[in-house]
Amino acid sequence: MNKGTFTSLAILLFVFASFTDASKKRKSVFTQISNNVSERGASYEKLQEVINLTKHRLTGSENGKKAETFAFDTFRAFGYSDVSYAPFEVESWSRNKVSLSIVPSNSDNFREVKVVSLAHSPKAAQVSAPIVDCFDGLASDFEKVKGELKGKVALFNINIQSENNKGQKNLHRSEKTALAIKHGAAGVMIANSVEGGVLLTGTASVTGSLISIPAVCISLESGKAIRAWIRDEHNLVAQIEMLNYNKPVRARNIVAKHKGQGKYSKGKIVIGGHLDSWDLAQGAVDNGLGAFSVLDIARVFKDLNLKTKRPIEFVLFMGEEQGLLGSKSYIEKAEKDGSIANVSLMMNLDMINNAHGFNAFGNEKLNKIFNSIGDEIQSIDKAYLNKNRNAAGLHSDHQAFMVKGIPVCSPVGKLSKAALNCYHADCDSMELIDKKELDNNVKYTAMMLYALANSNSLPKRKTSEETRDYLIAQNLKNELILGEEWLWDN
Repeated sequence: MNKGTFTSLAILLFVFASFTDASKKRKSVFTQISNNVSERGASYEKLQEVINLTKHRLTGSENGKKAETFAFDTFRAFGYSDVSYAPFEVESWSRNKVSLSIVPSNSDNFREVKVVSLAHSPKAAQVSAPIVDCFDGLASDFEKVKGELKGKVALFNINIQSENNKGQKNLHRSEKTALAIKHGAAGVMIANSVEGGVLLTGTASVTGSLISIPAVCISLESGKAIRAWIRDEHNLVAQIEMLNYNKPVRARNIVAKHKGQGKYSKGKIVIGGHLDSWDLAQGAVDNGLGAFSVLDIARVFKDLNLKTKRPIEFVLFMGEEQGLLGSKSYIEKAEKDGSIANVSLMMNLDMINNAHGFNAFGNEKLNKIFNSIGDEIQSIDKAYLNKNRNAAGLHSDHQAFMVKGIPVCSPVGKLSKAALNCYHADCDSMELIDKKELDNNVKYTAMMLYALANSNSLPKRKTSEETRDYLIAQNLKNELILGEEWLWDN
């Protein structure tokens, strides 16, 4: 064996030994994390505490403020000394009164329909206009009725139900509303997809500002009944009356910092979830699941005194439901003070339940890390499935980071049908939460976060041009244009 070959072999053996040692250390820490959460997991109990204290966590409300204080105090109780509020100004929206009557033109045969106002509808609205069926509310659906929608009330589904649209990508309710406004609609009625008279709320605004027309949600059954009536009475009129509240308030993100050690101490990982909820229910699923997983992951790191090369910021965002306002504020401040250059990765937890893998959001390098580390997690806990995804989406707090080129990711889990049916509805309550499944969020996400925070190599931040091309490749350009967040020339 010549000297060069011997040297190369020695290097390979050294690298292999180092990799093996690192893997053994990770598995040891993973076992500690698993045991700690099994014995001391507090996410379920803390979520129950905040629900008992606040009932809901609407941004800008007194209950929202109580939730912010609760989260701050909980981080401190878990041993974090570097905890801070990050306040921001927000236009707070809340509901007052709303009614919907359906009546044939030139008739007094009124039918009252149960409705819920969609957020960011006008402070006051009174509309009486014929109904136009816009089917599933996709761009192609609006094209079919564009000549007849001006000054009318658009009726469309929250999901895709028409056979003609099967296989098409659905749009967010706010994007469908934006299309209705673009085509001149005077009002919007969105039919839910859940049986049993369930009504959902949520924002109908792509920007978080008030929209120009009233938007309401009706039940699946009401949508079917109105469509059947339209077939019998061609000139059916919707009468919408509503009053809402809208005022500027201050809300607060809550940030707890875990220090990094070594040369990666400026390449921080942000792990966050939104603390706020809508006011119809307790917000246990959306997003008690994510926010209180983040809180308990922070507890695990402090409990076990885990050391990481990279710093970690545990962030609970407010204002997500009203237009991703807290995460947008975080990015705006980070751009102003230059700290955005130090953000290596953002991990978002929104309605994650019973985590069994991770989504790399179209980043192949990150996906390989998830597969590799997932094998190690699975070797010490067979319940972990290591089922990963690699596709990007919008409409949660990762979005503000993603459009700035920062790599983003999220745990992948599974919600029960009951939980999905209660999305943004008055049945989103603690009864839907399974403690063991919530603990799984904490276990596996804490393990992956530990591995990422000690990684020597994470995906690089994209340039502006690379971000543009990435978003186009992920089929997100049109949605971002509708949301007035496309940062490049069309």
